[in-house]
This record gives sequence, C-alpha cells and structure tokens, in this order.
Amino acid sequence: MVAQAPDTYETKTQEIAKQLLAATQEKKRSFLGQLQDQMRWDDKLLDWTMANPGLRVQLFHFIDCLPALRSKPEIAAHLQEYLTTEEVELPDALKKLLNFANPDSVPGKLAATTVAPAVETLAHKYIAGDSIPHVINTLEKLRKDKLGFTVDLLGEAVITEAEAQAYLNSYLELMEKLSEAAKKWSTIPQIDEADGQPISKVQVSVKLTAFYSQFDPLDAKGSEVKVSERIRILLRRAAELGAAVHFDMEQYTYKNLTFSILKNLLMEEEFRSRTDIGMTVQAYLRDSKKDLEGIIEWAKLRGNPVSVRLVKGAYWDQETIKAMQNDWPQPVYNDKAATDANYEELTQLMLENHQYIYSAIGSHNVRSQAKAIAIAQTLNVPRRAFEMQVLYGMGDQLAKALAKEGYRVRMYCPYGDLLPGMSYLIRRLLENTANSSFLRQSSENRPLEELLAPPKPNAESNIKDTWKPVFPNAPDSDYADAVQRDKAFRALETVRQQLGQTYLPLINGKREQTETIVDSVNPSNPSEIVGKIGLISIAQADQALEAAKAAFPAWKRTPVRQRAGVLRKAAELMEQRRHELCAWMVYEVGKALHQCDAEVSEAIDFCRYYADEMERLDQGYKYDTAGETDRYHYQPRGISVVISPWNFPLAIPVGMTVASLVTGNCTLLKPAEVSSVIAAKIAEVLVDAGVPNGVFQYIPCKGSTVGSHLVKHPDVHMITFTGSQEVGSRIYAEAAVLQPGQKHLKRVIAEMGGKNAIIVDESADLDQAVAGVVYSAFGYSGQKCSACSRVVVLEPVYEAFVSRLTEAVRSLNVGDAVHPSTFVGPVIDANAQKRILEYIEIGKQEAELAIQVPAPETGYFVPPTVFVNVSPTGKIAQEEIFGPVLAVIKAPNFEEAINIANGTNFALTGGLYSRTPSHIAQAKADFEVGNLYINRGITGAIVSRQPFGGFKLSGVGSKAGGPDYLLQFLEPRTITENIQRQGFAPIEGFSNE
Repeated sequence: MVAQAPDTYETKTQEIAKQLLAATQEKKRSFLGQLQDQMRWDDKLLDWTMANPGLRVQLFHFIDCLPALRSKPEIAAHLQEYLTTEEVELPDALKKLLNFANPDSVPGKLAATTVAPAVETLAHKYIAGDSIPHVINTLEKLRKDKLGFTVDLLGEAVITEAEAQAYLNSYLELMEKLSEAAKKWSTIPQIDEADGQPISKVQVSVKLTAFYSQFDPLDAKGSEVKVSERIRILLRRAAELGAAVHFDMEQYTYKNLTFSILKNLLMEEEFRSRTDIGMTVQAYLRDSKKDLEGIIEWAKLRGNPVSVRLVKGAYWDQETIKAMQNDWPQPVYNDKAATDANYEELTQLMLENHQYIYSAIGSHNVRSQAKAIAIAQTLNVPRRAFEMQVLYGMGDQLAKALAKEGYRVRMYCPYGDLLPGMSYLIRRLLENTANSSFLRQSSENRPLEELLAPPKPNAESNIKDTWKPVFPNAPDSDYADAVQRDKAFRALETVRQQLGQTYLPLINGKREQTETIVDSVNPSNPSEIVGKIGLISIAQADQALEAAKAAFPAWKRTPVRQRAGVLRKAAELMEQRRHELCAWMVYEVGKALHQCDAEVSEAIDFCRYYADEMERLDQGYKYDTAGETDRYHYQPRGISVVISPWNFPLAIPVGMTVASLVTGNCTLLKPAEVSSVIAAKIAEVLVDAGVPNGVFQYIPCKGSTVGSHLVKHPDVHMITFTGSQEVGSRIYAEAAVLQPGQKHLKRVIAEMGGKNAIIVDESADLDQAVAGVVYSAFGYSGQKCSACSRVVVLEPVYEAFVSRLTEAVRSLNVGDAVHPSTFVGPVIDANAQKRILEYIEIGKQEAELAIQVPAPETGYFVPPTVFVNVSPTGKIAQEEIFGPVLAVIKAPNFEEAINIANGTNFALTGGLYSRTPSHIAQAKADFEVGNLYINRGITGAIVSRQPFGGFKLSGVGSKAGGPDYLLQFLEPRTITENIQRQGFAPIEGFSNE
C-alpha cells in the first residue's frame, strides 16, 4: 500500500475529533452536574492533587503505603506524617480533617475513616473487580454497552518460581471461568464479529516477565526457554477455550527480549496460524518505529496476522530516572508532544499495513483516536483489522462515544486485590493528574483548537541526554542490547584461550623472575588455572622500595595536570578493555558478569573522579592580607603501599592506587594472591597510560612475610588496606611502631568489613524489600564488605516476609559464574568454603534453618542459606561470615530494630525498607553506618554519588570516591611571605594614591 502524507488526514481528523469530544464532554457535564452539591472525597482528592504539586507527591506516597496499614490509628498517623510536611499546602477541608493531636483522637479516626475508603473507591474506579465473579459482573455490564474487554491480573512482582507458577495457574483459571461465563452471552456483532469472522469474546492480557522469576536479558536464551515452557501451556489452553491472549509490554530493559521470545514462539508450527494473539508497542520509546517495522516484516514472513496494541507507555518517569541513574541515553521522548506525534506516525504505519497486522489503538486522547479513524476510513481498512482500546475507568465516556459510532472498542480491565493493584492505581493517577494529560486538559475547558491541534514536539524532544550530573559516571553495559551481550560473551571466549599464562612482578619497569610461582585458579572449577603468579621475595621488595625512592622526586614535581592526564588515559583504556576485564574477573574470582561490569565502571570512575579532585586541590587556597601572601597547598607524602582485596579485584585496587599516584606518591600494589592476574591487568593499563618506571610497581607477594616487611619498612609513608578486621588491625599496629631511621609517622587507611543489617518495617513494600535483601545478601555469594548478612524484620510482617524470602532464595540460580543465568557463584577458595560451612553448622545450633539451596559439588560452592528466629547476640548475627549466609531477626518495634542493627562492632552499610516518614527520619539520625540506603539494596556504591566507607571497627579513613579521600595521601603546607619592601607592598588595590 502506498504511504500517505500525514496532512492527508488532518481535515477528517478534526471533524471526527470534534464529534467525539462533544459527545464525551456532554456526558461529563451531566455527570458532574449530579455531583455538584455532593462531591465525593475521592473526586476531591483528585482535584486537590491537580492544584497542588506538593500535595500530589505526598498523597501518592500515602496511597502507595496505604494497603500495608492495618488499623485506623496507623492510617491516621501516616496520613498526618505525609500531609503535614512543609512542601504541602493543604486545602481547608483537609486541614480540618487532619487537625488532630494524635492518631487515636476522634478527628484522627475520622480522617482514617474518610480518606482510606476514598482511596479504595478511587482504586475501584480503575480496577474492574477484586475477584473473578466481580470482574465477570463488570464485563457483562460493559458488553451491554457494546464494549469488548481484555482482562489483566494485577499481582505482586514475581520474584519466586512459586509465584511464576501461581501466575500461570491464575490465568488458566481466569480463562476457564471467563470462557464458562461467555457461553451464556449472546453474540454482539459489533464486538464479537467482523467481516464475517468471529472474534474471541474472551481476551486476557499477560506480562512475559511474570512467567519466570529470574527473567534477565543477559541470560536471553535461558530466559526464553523458561518463559516459553509456561507460555505454551497458556496458549494451548487458550486455544481449547477459544480465548485470545495479548502480551503487554513492560519496562524498556525487557523490550527486545520480549519481542524476540514472542516472535520465535509464534513462528513455531503449533502457533504460527494463530491470529488471536497480540503484542504491544509503546509510542513514548524512541526506537518504537523501528520495532514496529520489525514486527510488520516478521508478520509478513509468518503469513498470519497478529494484533499490535499501540499505547503511549506507562513508565515514563521510571524510564527517565533509570536512564539518568545509569548514565544511559534516554529511551523515551522528553516531552508529551513528541510521544503524541510519534503515536500518530505509528498509527498510520500500522493501518497502512492492515493486511499483515491487526491494529489496536489504545489511547484516551480524542485526537489520537480520531486520527486512527480518519486513516482507517480513508484507506478502507477492514473492520477485523482495527479496534479502539481504552483503560477501564479512564476512558469510559470516550469508549461509549466510539461504540455509539459503531466501532469495535475494547476496555483494558485490570482485576485483583487492592494491595498489588496500588502501583497500577498510582500510574493511572499520575497519568490523570499530569499537566500534559489530555484528560486533565479537556477537564480544564481548554480551547477546542488547542486540544485538537496536531502535536508539535519541542526542540529538546530528540535530545537523548537532557540531564547533566555533577560528575558523569561511566555507564554500565546495557545487556538488554544484544550487541553488548555479544561483546561480553566473545570476551569470555577470548580470555578462556589466554588462561594459564605466567605473570611476573613489575619492578622499576622490568618484569622480574621470582623463586616462587603460585597458581591462581578458577573458583568455579579449581582444576582450571587462570594464571601463574610470580611472588617477590623480601630482597625484591627492598629493590622495589629503592626504585620508588629514586623515582619520587621527579614524580612529585610532575605537574598535576600531567598526572591527572595519566589517570584519564587509564580510564579510557579500561573502557576499551571493559568486556575483557569483566571476563578475567569471571574466571579468577567467580563473579557474575553483571557485577563485573559494574566494577569496571567503578574503576573508571575512580580514575576520572580523582583526576578532577586533584586538579581542584592543586589550586590550593589563598588567604592573602596587606603586605603578605598566605598560601595553603598540598604535597605528596612519599612512598605508598596499597594492599588490595580479592572481592573487588579491579575497582578497589584501582581506586586506592590511582588516588596514591595522582597525589604524587610512588606506589607499590600488593594484590590479594587469589586475584593477582587481574592486578597484573591493572598494571598493564597503568603502564600503557604512561606511569613512569618506579612510580608504580606491581608486587604480588605473601602478605604474612613480604607484606608485613613492607608495612614495617621505614621508607614507607602510608599503607592503604582493604580486607579483614584481623589483618587490618595488625597492619594498624605494625605501622604505628617507629622503626630505626624512620622520620615520619605512617598514615594508615583501612577498610575492614561489616556485619550489615537491613531493617524491614511494617509499612515496607515487600516486593522491593525481598528483592533488595536477596540481591544484597547473595549477590557475589555474599562476599562483599557491604553485603547484607542480617535482616531485622518487624513482627507484624515477619511471617509474610520470611515466606517470600525463602521462596525467592529457593528460586536463585547457583552455578559457574561463566553462565549468564548464574546469580550465586562460588566463594573464593577452599579456606573460605570451609570457614563458611562451619558457620552454617553453628547457625543450625543457634537458630532455625529456613532454606538451603543445593549447590554444585565441583568448585568452591557454598549453598545459599537463610536462618530465621536468630538471636541478635548469636555468633551468626555478630561475626562477619563473608559468604551466602543470611540471618533473619525478629524485632517487636522500630526502636528495638534500630538497637539490633546497631548492636555489632561494625558500622559500614545498612538499609531500611519503610514507607513511614518518621521511621525514615529516625534511621537517618540513629542508624550507625557509614552508608545508609533507604528503600533500595545496600551494595554497589557509586563514585561521587555514594562515597563508601564506615566507622567503628569497619575501618579508619575517609570515604573512597568522596571529596575528602585524596587528602589522606597529601601533606598540607602553609607558606607565608612578607612582601613589603621599605613600606611598599605590590598588592593590587593597596595604595595611598
């Protein structure tokens, strides 16, 4: 079919739109007239939110929290906390309602009694029913108005395999019950037939990610296998019942994999002839046209049409924020007009290809629907090939107006409990109350010409990066992109071919032979040697120190800009070698690819951030006065020894080393023995970046002998260490001893781990809390100093939390880190394995074993383990285990939860899941940790945004990746000069003339 110019349809679009708008506004005026004198609270809430942005945010936060609240006093207390903040300007009616001294007072209970039901009423405006009988009743009413339907089951996030199976079972039951009811329905030709073909009376809409709890674009093949197994069951049963199935689109990260899975599945012989299946395109995405063109080409090849539902998209805020947080280009258009313009272009493309796809035009914008009708009429699109869709509760009047004109209209009808439906409700409220919403604008009596004008995107709508952070962090790889995945997998294969090589120390620019060679092995498969490491002797350590002493004067005098340039070059080289460096970490320390990639980003960020920081510090400070210059500046300390850990084998040694180098210190890197190959790669990068001979040296060695010798050596000025409390304390003590000939006191920076807790209170979003705890506790097998090893759960939600946590852990994939499906890999070595298993035995004596997931026998694997009913003073609740072991502790109230969380010797990271403002405020004030994370996981600190480090026995020194960190590597100096000569001072502006 020949494509038509968009302007071809404008006259007809305007004509149809005016008719539709007149019909919807006439009914709306009638409806509002009935309520004029007795407006309900749910209507008032919506009106108030549109008038007050501060109230809108806080009220939606309260609505999000509401289903978790269990009593009227609780509801009243939360309502008061949310709506009495400074940014909220309350309407008089609401002020009176909230004017109470305490939540148990009569006004407080009145507020709870009034507002909570109002919110529930509001929810039921958008939710078609909370049970199958209820939803069937709603659907039968819709059919009386000649409106078809598609039913979507609201539900909690699928974070366990039990929930994924339950999701499938719920849909099987839903289809059966709807089909059973449909047998009694008389045929309505307008919605049940078209062009002589019957159309399924029953349609359901499903989400692909809900069929597999570990759905992950990185593991595209594994996810496809697991998801497809369940979808086949669904589609087969749907065929037996005569029901249609439509697949919704979710967050952007799942889009490409969703399309890929559906296209592959629907090309299978069993499903290839089916025309009662659909997929969804979101017009707010910049690449939606490319996606739609791909669907059309695929449909031509398939030979049988599928439905394509075109929507604007429901996750705009989420996608925008996620892109900002990850420093990724914006996947969505920046303004509503650009989305609307794209929607119209896609509508035309769909309808011009009606012989290959069936179009479902989902919108509440009268102009968007009118444009679709204008195109369909002009092109004589068959009635079977297109229909209009609106959301239940949002486009009711538009739906009836369209149906009255004889079009097939389908209502998207969510059903389910209020609790899982709350996020859906908030998305609808955000949509309804946004300034750019057509529904809002039409209710404000905007001029007709303005409402129905063609969308005109602003100049910034095509700019993908409209937000510039203070410090631009390196973006992680987006494994939703097949190109990025392929690069990562190719790197794994390339690096595998390089395993087993020998890595010698680098001393004064030369590779030195050593008497001792040790094997670094793959913890997933210990028979596989990753590399052979040459360990230096004490004599070679002294040789390295002499080289550093000789190189120091020149490096100290090297301009800061030049030193910073070396760091920026190193960052550039690491970005070029990103996938290769990830692969080395996968093999040498058993870290899963996602986590490796984030670590490369962190290492890059350290280089760039410390380069910027040193240039800032190099400016010094001027405190000049009349006749005198007073200058405050910094100089390097001298020789620095960096002792790095194996658990962050790239980011932590890079951060400590480049901080030392950029501040002008000559630096010796002593890596953990089991991660020395990765440290050798760091050495390659720094040498290629231009660090001079002697200034940086790579010196793998035995910590107990050569390492100790370096710590005690009188020529060493500072030691930077990350590792265990035991070793850190010994270094701190040894460095404090003044050695013969030593003319300085050594500076020690020591980060020494934690026993980190996450608190989950009764108002927490359990979807978020369970997922966050699982990721924080079992990511990299719990081998992070920031990992969650204790979760303190308040009594009212303890059982529900433990139940979901147990199933979530049971669903984790445990195995070789090289497999993209792996979430929990091995621990680092046999000693760690033995120690952690001993702690698990202790836990079995102290507490109750809730779950222990089977782990492979080959390799250094420890089964992910959860203990419940743990005593806060038990060994597994107090001692750092450094493995995939989680202790769950019950707390009677929030005060006690804080006390339990603070009741260890450590103070590194901590977390809180809560929607109670007073609890959040109390945690900010009283939770004793260096890094506190609220309503998110507690691992993965980001340079500049989240400087990392703790106190108590978690360490000494300023936070890595923060504005104070470099000061530790520098000596401050003040130079004062009297510049008077015989009463004359050459200072600008100082004169008697």
